[in-house]
Amino acid sequence: MLKAGLTGGLATGKSFVGEALASMGCHLIKADELGHQVLLKGGEAYEGVVREFGAGILNDAGEIDRQRLAALAFDDPARLDVLNSLVHPPVIQREERWIAGIAARDPAAIAVVEAAILIETGSYKRFDRLILAVCAEEQQLRRAMERGGVSREKVLARIRRQMPLDEKRKFADYVIDTSGTKEETIRQTREVYNLLRSIQQ
Repeated sequence: MLKAGLTGGLATGKSFVGEALASMGCHLIKADELGHQVLLKGGEAYEGVVREFGAGILNDAGEIDRQRLAALAFDDPARLDVLNSLVHPPVIQREERWIAGIAARDPAAIAVVEAAILIETGSYKRFDRLILAVCAEEQQLRRAMERGGVSREKVLARIRRQMPLDEKRKFADYVIDTSGTKEETIRQTREVYNLLRSIQQ
């Protein structure tokens, strides 16, 4: 089985690329969704995060309100590091269990893990190939503002805190530029899929 990591910067189109790869026959799992699951009441990270960030992040049902948590963590690099240290280990454990399950059922599979900070955490080393989705910064800004309803300044601040895309390119086996039309992105994605499949055969 071939294990591929899929990453990018804020709003660079990695989810679109991931869904395209899945439609072509890859198995896809999203680290963001696993992160949500481990923060649920009873999830592996729930108690540690509540202990670290306080009961103020909980809603009336006792669940973690991710917007409240983000307001505390994302503007403070030290606090974000703490949050990541609580969330990432159980997320990686879930990824590895999922990958093992895919390998057992389909030894010829291509398993793709979509995650935002694979390179920054060193987690990219767990994969046979690394795919990077990129686009122009102005597109990142526009997409993120449209998607999240947040100001240009806040989006720009988040982008500035991330590893620059040019730096990430040094780690990538394949780069997909999502700056053009959806059709162009899908064309590039199919090229990458065909290369992955050729390796796996």
